[in-house]
Amino acid sequence: MPQSELRASVSLASIYGLRMLGMFLILPIFAIYATHYQGGDNSILVGAALGAYGLTQALFQLPFGMASDKFGRKNVIYIGLAMLIIGSIVAALATDITTVIIGRAMQGAGAVSAAVTALLADLTREENRTKAMAMIGATIGVTFAISLVLGPALAHWTGIAGIFWLTAVLAVLAILVIRFIVPNPIASHFHSDASAAPAKLKDVLKNAQLLRLNFGIFALHAAQMAMFIVVPFAIQNTSSLDVNHHWQVYLPILIGSFVLMIPAIIVGEKRGLLKPVFIGAVALMLIAQLCFAGLIASFWGIVFSLFAYFVAFNILEASLPSLISKLAPAAAKGTAMGVYNTSQSLGVAAGGLAGGYLAHHYSYSIVFMFCAVLMSVWLLLSFSMKTPPAVRTKMYHLGETSEAQARALSKAISALPYVHEAVAIAAEGMLIVKIKNQYAKSKREIADDQEILAIIGST
Repeated sequence: MPQSELRASVSLASIYGLRMLGMFLILPIFAIYATHYQGGDNSILVGAALGAYGLTQALFQLPFGMASDKFGRKNVIYIGLAMLIIGSIVAALATDITTVIIGRAMQGAGAVSAAVTALLADLTREENRTKAMAMIGATIGVTFAISLVLGPALAHWTGIAGIFWLTAVLAVLAILVIRFIVPNPIASHFHSDASAAPAKLKDVLKNAQLLRLNFGIFALHAAQMAMFIVVPFAIQNTSSLDVNHHWQVYLPILIGSFVLMIPAIIVGEKRGLLKPVFIGAVALMLIAQLCFAGLIASFWGIVFSLFAYFVAFNILEASLPSLISKLAPAAAKGTAMGVYNTSQSLGVAAGGLAGGYLAHHYSYSIVFMFCAVLMSVWLLLSFSMKTPPAVRTKMYHLGETSEAQARALSKAISALPYVHEAVAIAAEGMLIVKIKNQYAKSKREIADDQEILAIIGST
């Protein structure tokens, strides 16, 4: 990857990291610290505060991305980050839980993820874009892990208001990174692999395979939000650890879960066993929820349940974007990812509200039985999921291309024995090819790549 593209990728990944760190830091401690607010002893309102971010994120995510096509990537990102700053300040100054809810909703309304992804696509060539997107995915995963450990320790020094102030400061730093470090794109245009197209939304929403995955990410993050309403109290009630030392529980669990997650992902991707690994992870998540429901009154039961949960969560969180990429039509990948991300945000909102309501009116165990029902439905849907093709995606720059040339090129490349799907998009001057894994990274790969380039040249 050239220096300019590496700079763009790293700096934009840092935008995700700076923005998400402030969001994630409150998860493991908010439910307990919320009791310091007027009305914060009401679990329903606590759940609303956690979920409000996801609701407005879902509402504004796709519109922000589309607006960046018209008004400029950086301009839209500045607006979104400014909304995050204002929402963080509102939450930091709050003395009652209702004001925190308003602040969290304003934070979520600064939904710049799609605009940042589109800017990254402007700044990277097709052949390097997958690597750049992987940097962002890795940054989000690492940020989440760090926040579970850092959040409780940081809250001891700053309180929950201090974390909201920190979120505002991190958003200011993100603006400075956008202004002074992220390069300005020579030209901005729509990228079907990175942005949502309204014309393709209907097809994506009718795709049964993608709907299964969208329900899955919804259920996964609904259970996550519901868990963080209950587990902090459960750890505190069953041990001598106060909330500021809960990192001592999360840290070893996270390390152990990452150790088990890596070989599972390698086996799934490299040996074409992604569906069995995926179904196994969903089944493990169901087991984790049932364990939570039955063992929530036992400290070591909670530890065991958390370990099973994070092993499953890490595998699923890593697998789902890969499955979307493999199962979505090549020309609609950006739209499929947009719907997927919106489903995730809706899960955050629903999980916060449902978890708060059930914890307030019933019991901790009922919260996890609700989550177990979600996982049971997901598991049933997973069995009927189409086995994802063992492919990897490559993109090629075409330059100025007519519609007739694009159709001819798509047909010629699709006929190659090692190609699963090929789509040439004339408007974007881009060819997207899904190459079968048995050919990828083999001795033939260089020759195959040269053959595709030769066909591009002759067409």
